[in-house]
Amino acid sequence: MTIATTGLERRAQIVSAWSFDVFDTFLLRACTTPDGVFERTYELSGISRTCPNVSANFIQHRIQAEARARKTAKDKRGASEVHIDEIYSYFPFRLFGLARRDLNDLAESEFSAELELCRANPDMLRQYLDMKRAGHRVGFISDTYWDSDRLARLLRACRPGLTWDFLYASCDHGSGKGEALFAKYLSEQDIDASASFHVGDNDKADIRGAKRHGIRPRYYPQATPQLASKFQRETAVFELLCAGAPSRLDHGARTLRRMAAAGNAERSPAFHLGMTVIGPVMTAFDAFIARGCEEVAGPGRKVALAFLGRDGFLPHRIWQELHGTTSAYLDINRRVSLIASADTMQPLVDLLAKILKIDAPTFRDMIKILPPEVAAFFATSPDGIVTGPEIAEALPDLMDASQIVELAAALRARLLAYLRHTIPGFDECTDLVLADLGYSGSVQKALRRVFDLAGLKIRLHGAYLISLDDAFDDVADDDTAAGFISDFVVTPHIKRMLIRNIALLEQICCSADGSVRDYDGDQVLREINPRPASQIALAAEIQAGAVAFADSAEDVALDFCLSPYEAPEIAARWCTATLARLLLLPDEDELALLGELKHDVNLGTHALAPMLDVDFVRNQITARGLSAACASAAPPMWLAGSFARLSPSHAYLYTLFGANRLPANVFEESPCGAVQIGLFRANGEAALESVSVHRTGLGELHLRIPLLRTMGIATIALPLPKFAPEGLLHGVTIQSGDDVRDATESQDVTSIAAESLVHAGVQRNGAHYRSENEDACLLIPVAPMTQDFAVYSVAITPLGSSLK
Repeated sequence: MTIATTGLERRAQIVSAWSFDVFDTFLLRACTTPDGVFERTYELSGISRTCPNVSANFIQHRIQAEARARKTAKDKRGASEVHIDEIYSYFPFRLFGLARRDLNDLAESEFSAELELCRANPDMLRQYLDMKRAGHRVGFISDTYWDSDRLARLLRACRPGLTWDFLYASCDHGSGKGEALFAKYLSEQDIDASASFHVGDNDKADIRGAKRHGIRPRYYPQATPQLASKFQRETAVFELLCAGAPSRLDHGARTLRRMAAAGNAERSPAFHLGMTVIGPVMTAFDAFIARGCEEVAGPGRKVALAFLGRDGFLPHRIWQELHGTTSAYLDINRRVSLIASADTMQPLVDLLAKILKIDAPTFRDMIKILPPEVAAFFATSPDGIVTGPEIAEALPDLMDASQIVELAAALRARLLAYLRHTIPGFDECTDLVLADLGYSGSVQKALRRVFDLAGLKIRLHGAYLISLDDAFDDVADDDTAAGFISDFVVTPHIKRMLIRNIALLEQICCSADGSVRDYDGDQVLREINPRPASQIALAAEIQAGAVAFADSAEDVALDFCLSPYEAPEIAARWCTATLARLLLLPDEDELALLGELKHDVNLGTHALAPMLDVDFVRNQITARGLSAACASAAPPMWLAGSFARLSPSHAYLYTLFGANRLPANVFEESPCGAVQIGLFRANGEAALESVSVHRTGLGELHLRIPLLRTMGIATIALPLPKFAPEGLLHGVTIQSGDDVRDATESQDVTSIAAESLVHAGVQRNGAHYRSENEDACLLIPVAPMTQDFAVYSVAITPLGSSLK
C-alpha cells in the first residue's frame, strides 16, 4: 500500500514537457534550401558588390569553413559542435577582398539573413501554445552554431513576446541532440523522459536521438521523400537552365509549396502532381496575367481578359478561383482563327505547311470544300495521304483564292458573333488581353487580321506562359505580346527544348471537350474528341490539385509571410525550373502516371500521337547517334519523357543537349577501329567488307553497314569476337534512302526483331551475349529493299575486352 501511494504521488509530481527543434520545424526559411541563408549573406555583407557573380563560390567556401571548423573541434574536443565565430575563422577572407577583422561583420550579416528569411511555422506555433496553455513545460532544443542569446533573439523576432521554459543551443554545450544534449536537458530540467515529447524534422538527431533517451518523438518532415527528390532535381535544372542567377532565394515559393502539400499528403498521385507542380506554375502565371492586365488598364480604357481554349482551360479555372468571374473562356484555335482571317490564300498555306500529314477528308473538314483538283492531288499519293508542306506548296495551283476568301468571310462573321456573345461588352472594349500557354501568338495575330477586316479597333495583348519571342516582331504596332517564360528568363535554345515537350502540359491543362471547328450563334461546334475517358479523368484530377493549390496559396503565404510572386523575374525563373523539371527530368512515378497519355491531333481525325516511345529513342540513338536523337521531330510528343523511360541518365543528357551543354567531342561517336564483316548473297556468294567501329560517350560501339539494292545481299555476318566478344546488344536498325546520306540522316528508323537475328556460336540471355569461339557470328537477315540504299546499324555495349 505504501509503495502504491508513493507511485501515485510521484506520477502526480511529473509534469509533461514538450521540446521543439528550431530550424525547419518551429522556424521555416523563405528560401529553397538552408544554404539560401548563405546566399543572402553574400548579398547583405556587400561582397556581392565587390565580388559580383560569385555567390556559388561564397556559399561553397562558407560550407567548407564549417566543415573544417567541425573537424577541428572533433579532433581537439571530441565533439563537432561549433559557434558561428569558429566557422568564419576558417573562411578565406582575402579571396573576397576582406580582412580577418571582418569576421564579426560576416557573422552579423549571416544572422541578419536569418532574421530576414526565418518565419514562425503556424502549425508548430499553435501546437506550442496549446501545450503551454495545457500546463506543459515547453521549450527549444536545437543543433545550431547560433548561441542561445542569438537563438532567443531570432525566435522573438519571428514571434514577438514568445516565452519558453528552456532553450538549449548545441554550440553552448559542446554536444548535439544525437550525442548528449538530450541527456543534459533531461537532467538540468529534472524532466522524466517518459513524460516528455520532442518535435523535429531530422530523423537521426530529432527522432532516433530522442528515442535513445526515452523521449517520445513527433516526426515533422519538411517534405515527403518523393517531393524532396523533385526539389533536388528542380535545383539542378535551375542551375543548368538559369545559370548565374541566385538559385536559393525564391521569396519562399518552395516553402509555400511544401506547406500547401503537407495538408494534402493522402490524396491521389495525380492530385498531388497538380498540387505540387502544375498548381505552383499556373498560380505564378496567374500573377503574371494580373500584372499584364494592370499594365494595360488606364484612363479611357476598357479592358477585357479572355483565356484561349483548349489548353487555356486550367489557367481560366485558376483565374476564376482567385479573381471571380472577371474573364471569358474562348473556344478558339489556330486553325479557325487563321482561316477566318484569310483575305488571301496565304494564311491557309501557312497553316497547312505546319501539319505533319493530311488526307482529303481532313482537308474537306478543315476548309469546308474539296475542289476536284485538290481531290486529284491527294489521289496521286500513297493511301491518299500527303505531307502538309506538299499540299501547301501545291495549293495555289489547285484552288482559286476567291473560294478561300468567301469561306473565310462567312467563318469570320460567325466567329465575331461568338466573341460578342462570350465577352461581355465586347464592342465597348478598347483592349483585349489574350491569355494562353503560348507560343508564337498565331491566334493573336489572326484575330488582329479578323478585327482589322471587320473595322474593330480593339487592341490585342498576348499574355503567354511561354513565348517564342522572336515571333513577336510582326505583332501590330498598337498590340503587345509578352511571355512569362521569355527569352530573358532562359535562352532561345532552351525555350525550344521546352516547347518541343510542351504537349504534356497542353494535355494536362486541356478542357475535356474536343477542339472547335466552327460556330453556330453562341454554340461551339466541335471536332470529335478521340482522347480516352481515362485520360480526361486523369487530367481532371491533376487540374483539381492545381486549383486546390491556387485556392490555398494566398492564405498559406499570409500565414508564413511569404511573397513568392513579388519579384516577377525570380518567379519566372522558378516557374521555369518547376515546369522544366517535370517536362525534362520526370521521375518514375510521373512516367507511370503520365506515360500513357496521347496527344490528339484535332484536325477532324481520330489520330492520337503517342506521348512516349522509348523504342523510338533507342533506335534513333543506334541509327543516328545521341545528338541526332535529341533533335528528333515529333512524334513521340514527349521526347524528354521517352529519354527518361530509357534511363534517368539519358534524360539528363537530353537536358544538357537542350541547354547547349552537351559537348560533341565527349558524347558523340569517334572511330576506334575497323572490322571485316561478311556479306552473303541469296545465291551463296560471299564477300568481305571493312566497316568502321565507333565508340560513343556512353561506351557503346556502333557499326553502320551501307548496302546498295543492286548488291542483292541476303545476310550480314558480324564477327563478334573480333571487336566485342561479350556484351549487351541494344539492337539492329534499318534506314533507307535514295543515297547513303539520305538513308543515314533519315528519322524513319525501323528495328529488326530480336528473334529474327541468328546467334551462331553465341550464348544469349536477353540482351546479353557471350561468344563461344573465335568463329562466332551475329547473322543479320537483310529485308527486301524498296529504295536504292539501306543502312544497317548495330549498337553494342562491350563487356570485358573489346576491339582487338
